[in-house]
Amino acid sequence: MKNTALITGASSGIGKEFARIHASKGGDLILVARRKELLDSLKEELVQKYNVAVQVIQKDLSVVGSSQELYDTVTQNGWQVHYLFNNAGFGGKGAFLDRDLEADVEMVRLNVMALLKLTHLFGKDMKARGKGKILQTASTAGFLPGPYQNTYFATKAFVVSHTQGLAHELKGSGVTVTALCPGPVATEFAKVAGFGGSKMFDGAASAAKTAQKGYRAMEQGKVICISEFQFTFLIKVLMPFLPQSMTAAIIAKMQQS
Repeated sequence: MKNTALITGASSGIGKEFARIHASKGGDLILVARRKELLDSLKEELVQKYNVAVQVIQKDLSVVGSSQELYDTVTQNGWQVHYLFNNAGFGGKGAFLDRDLEADVEMVRLNVMALLKLTHLFGKDMKARGKGKILQTASTAGFLPGPYQNTYFATKAFVVSHTQGLAHELKGSGVTVTALCPGPVATEFAKVAGFGGSKMFDGAASAAKTAQKGYRAMEQGKVICISEFQFTFLIKVLMPFLPQSMTAAIIAKMQQS
């Protein structure tokens, strides 16, 4: 396999679009997600259209030990990962103390722990080779307080901070790490998180355009990519002058709309 990208959460949404972009550039793929039938369908599409090599690995990365199992499978097959897309993740609506605790623990295991472990495992190999690119799917939520979606916002804050610190540590190594930080995107996320019909997702960006912006930022070695201008303006221009309580109140109203 050549120029191989490993993409988690590849069965739908932004992850699926990452796979299409990478295949269109002639890169091979390792597609990872829970729903094998969707991965197999995507594999068939990419092989037929772009004549690339595609491996499918069915894996629930929220399960303890699954990240190590994935790494072991890849290395035992002799596949080198040149691009790592840590894209798998989910959210959940509701006041923190009213939500099922295990659901939020599972969210942390997927959004944070799986990303952390895969970045460490594959990142060490990339650093040893002196070449590689890592793209973390974060969110503009990572810069904001998140009432009524508290744990999700907190997980994305971890991803943003971890990416910024790691990018500095990797300077001069030949390995780059980028955090893609979109606002609302038209994917399955809203339905899974309990936001079906919410006004917050009106006018959501397309997964394809969001993935294109993230992929381009990764190629350029950018550390942070806020994919929509209005959120860049909010986070970099308005937020520094707003009291945190006001920002939290605005987010709370958006979550409940």
